[in-house]
Amino acid sequence: MKYYLSAMVGFIIWGTFALVLKPLAAYGALDILIHRVLFASVCIFLACFLFRRKQTFASIKYLRSTSNKERIQLAVNILASALLLGMNWFLFIYVMNAVSVNATSLAYLICPILTTVLASIFLNERLNKGQWLAVGLSVVACLIMAYGHFIDLFYSFIIALSYAAYLVLQKNKFKIDKFFTLTIHIIVATIILLPILSVIDTSVPKTDQFYVLILVIAIAYTIIPLFLNIYALKGLDSSVVGILLYINPIISFFLAILYYKEPINLPQIFAFALIFLAVIIFNVAYIYQRRRQTVLKPDVHEL
Repeated sequence: MKYYLSAMVGFIIWGTFALVLKPLAAYGALDILIHRVLFASVCIFLACFLFRRKQTFASIKYLRSTSNKERIQLAVNILASALLLGMNWFLFIYVMNAVSVNATSLAYLICPILTTVLASIFLNERLNKGQWLAVGLSVVACLIMAYGHFIDLFYSFIIALSYAAYLVLQKNKFKIDKFFTLTIHIIVATIILLPILSVIDTSVPKTDQFYVLILVIAIAYTIIPLFLNIYALKGLDSSVVGILLYINPIISFFLAILYYKEPINLPQIFAFALIFLAVIIFNVAYIYQRRRQTVLKPDVHEL
């Protein structure tokens, strides 16, 4: 249950991202991104060595004891994860402020489907009939949402693919503290993104509100939900975490129509109703399967 709650809380937080990102609409996506990763890097580095010293040094000790082959595999995993994170952050900010909130919602409608497919292909995670039914309903909902909005669909697909691939990469056997792993991802992503400092538009003056909101984004909307996601993957399949991600766009959807007054039509309402139904079916099917496996599993003390 704690892994379920971790994933759910992380996605609930992300669902409200527009509340702190929309007030920064006057600033360029690159400007917001580079400040976000710089603030996040400093905050998570300090947290790692001030509040999680035991886990951090244990992870460093583990890295020193690994073979060259495992170090290379870990380095590739870290580099790929950092690249995917950086791409996801930039595209999300750009689409949120330059396209629409609904476009980002569509991205996170597509993401669980892609996560499920990638997990099935690369991690051999098997779904039962109820879970596949939920995936099918999700596909139908996404097609309804994307109809007549090809550009939104294109951006949404890239955002979704980047985070789906990131989630799948975190389901690995490296014995490193998850918070320390996230620290490396964010710092490497920051190093990769630093060259954009030379091309960002700084014509809009920075206010105190800008720096306060960036700090909130760095901690509450970057470090905390990412850590909760990675932690959840310790006890849940990637496909399950992917489906729980639907909490994010559902909240974003209601913010878009109720708070930001973005136009909504009947097909969109129907699509989100299907998504809500798919989330319920997927999780009921998953919980039923886990309970059934627990009942069928023999008690070793009786053997």
